[in-house]
Amino acid sequence: MKKTFLVLLLSGIAFHSIAQDDKKEKENDKEKKFKKENLFVGGDLNVSFYSGGTVLGIGPYFGYSINKYVDVAASLGFNYISQRDYYYTGDKLRQNDFGPGAFVRLYPVHFLFAQVQYEHNFIRQKYIPVSGTGPDEIVRFDANSVLIGGGYTSGRRDGNKTFYYFSVLWDVTRVAESPYVDNLGRSVPIIKAGINFALFQEKQRRGRW
Repeated sequence: MKKTFLVLLLSGIAFHSIAQDDKKEKENDKEKKFKKENLFVGGDLNVSFYSGGTVLGIGPYFGYSINKYVDVAASLGFNYISQRDYYYTGDKLRQNDFGPGAFVRLYPVHFLFAQVQYEHNFIRQKYIPVSGTGPDEIVRFDANSVLIGGGYTSGRRDGNKTFYYFSVLWDVTRVAESPYVDNLGRSVPIIKAGINFALFQEKQRRGRW
């Protein structure tokens, strides 16, 4: 009788433990699943100035918050570049480029982030010899860029992924064809200001991370 009772008791404890473990596994699996409230869209305007040149651009993106520290996104960039004195005094260069890319943002705290961004730019360049030395020349080519920098947000918090931000980035590749390198091969700062929108904003309390 005692042995039967002991077997039943141990069986009950084992069953309870298995049930608890199964519950924990289901909760963990649920946490790991895709969450639509982590989706976001956004866009920014960028501007750069350097000796004899100006860069103006716009960059929409679509992304996902992996956790409270990391955002990833696919992006698309459009830039217009104007330069003077490119080859000869008074000559002009006009450049349009667009291309896909992707970035990762790391948030050590909710209002600061570091960013690494890759871009592949398709470029149309028009050289205008205003000195009368010849006709306009148009060339097309492409170039990769790797942008690294950081920024400040108006507050990215748990349950609130809609915010404004400001950032400064540099192209560390410094390839001559990059939209973010001047005619002397120097990487110029890319100043961006934009907004991030949560697609499915959580209605729960907005706590701080």
